[in-house]
Amino acid sequence: MVGGEREALTRRVAALLPDADLSVHQAPTVGSFEVGASRVEAPRALASVVSADVRDRLAHSHGQAFRDVARALLGRLPHVPDLVARPSTEAEVVQVLDWCGDTGIAVVPFGGGTSVVGGVEPRVGDAYAGAVSLDLTGLDRVLEVDRESRAALVQAGVLGPALADQLRPYGYTLRFFPQSFEFSSLGGWLATRAGGHFATVLTHIDDLTESLRVVTPAGVVESRRLPASGAGPSPDRMFLGSEGTLGVITQAWVRLQDRPRWRAGASVGFADHADGVRAVRALAQSGLHPANCRLLDPVEAFINANSPTAVLILGFESADHPVTAWLERALELCRDHGGTLAEPARYTDTAEESAPGAGAADTWRSSFLRMPYQRDALAAQSMIVETFETACTWDRFDALYAAVQDAAQETLRKVGASGVVTCRFTHVYPDGPAPYFGIYAAGTWGRTVEQWDEVKAAVSEALLASGGTITHHHAVGRDHRPWYDRQRPDLFAAALRAGKQTLDPNGVLNPGVVIDPLIHSMRPDGK
Repeated sequence: MVGGEREALTRRVAALLPDADLSVHQAPTVGSFEVGASRVEAPRALASVVSADVRDRLAHSHGQAFRDVARALLGRLPHVPDLVARPSTEAEVVQVLDWCGDTGIAVVPFGGGTSVVGGVEPRVGDAYAGAVSLDLTGLDRVLEVDRESRAALVQAGVLGPALADQLRPYGYTLRFFPQSFEFSSLGGWLATRAGGHFATVLTHIDDLTESLRVVTPAGVVESRRLPASGAGPSPDRMFLGSEGTLGVITQAWVRLQDRPRWRAGASVGFADHADGVRAVRALAQSGLHPANCRLLDPVEAFINANSPTAVLILGFESADHPVTAWLERALELCRDHGGTLAEPARYTDTAEESAPGAGAADTWRSSFLRMPYQRDALAAQSMIVETFETACTWDRFDALYAAVQDAAQETLRKVGASGVVTCRFTHVYPDGPAPYFGIYAAGTWGRTVEQWDEVKAAVSEALLASGGTITHHHAVGRDHRPWYDRQRPDLFAAALRAGKQTLDPNGVLNPGVVIDPLIHSMRPDGK
């Protein structure tokens, strides 16, 4: 938080929730955390890549969900890895997996540590001799650029900004910007099937993946570089979304794009949110393929875009041609559904990453980028600020939206936390939207984690009961397991377990994520 940002944020929250106690609670010092001694010791061959430093271990003990931030503020980080391994070569990754497999030590792959579903927290149980956080950020280079095919071979540990910097001299971009972009890694995006910049068409990292190289305890799997293939089930699809349970992605060929030059954007207001939903459905089914098509409901629009009504933030971009006609047709569709321009449309002709602008779109964009920092600040003021997301078909959206609102408000009242629920569309498809909900609630200091857990359980039940998925792009991790287990077919789960048995026979890779761990106790006490 910079300048008077915290004070301004506090005033906005106080106006929204006048009864909230917004006293600031100080974060604990590192020395106040109870961290036990490491239960395992690395072999001499790995001494140079392994750390037992307490700060290092604490930093690798959690992700970036609200419950992670709130627990850290309360001095509660109960699942600390015994060691942190930082390989800088694939051979060292193999060494770590061999050692851990032979000795029954759980391995939790770690990129930028931005998981919001418990995916990097070493919550592995007592069947393992210990837990190692495998930090892959030492594998951080673009190894090759194929200009003819417009693709690049990239190591999995590279973080978003470093990847952009390395591609910029070639005139290319991956054009993949999740909210965690600044701190998350390519390998993390691949392992969790992350969603990125584009609201339509190229919505997930899957769409930008040409091939993968994965180190498993049973050996290395490398898929063939191809633009497409109909040759049986895809090996890439097996590892995309496996969240470190089947292997460790070490590098990937990814599809690049020319840096966009032409942009056109507008903000469209809707007095009735339902009209905005219908307009977005028309856009998603029109074949126009906007890069940005984010509909904010009235509460989200008020908080993060300073708009008095629901607002649609619309944008088109291209490296090849002006996109004025596309925006103009999109605005016609919006007007057909009761939309009005909230401000003049904007057209730019520049290769700069961010063209200047003003109004609701830029206010929302700034809020979007600042949101994680603001959430962390509000967590220290007893606020519950968290998000959850889903996807559903268009015919189910109205009922899902109402069910989630009802479940959230009912549970907030039950736990004694007053608040508001917001919604926006992050991605849209011809057959349905990806709604992204937010909670802003005044909690009770010392109880906010438990309060949020009850709300999360209630809204997750509502999502599944209404025909939605438990996640569109946040991944499964450990936190979504109860609902993911009910969403997926039982025989598919059995097939996943069989695959894990083949690739990870000792069951050491990220136990408890996506599927139940394969327990092969190798603890020193034999239990």
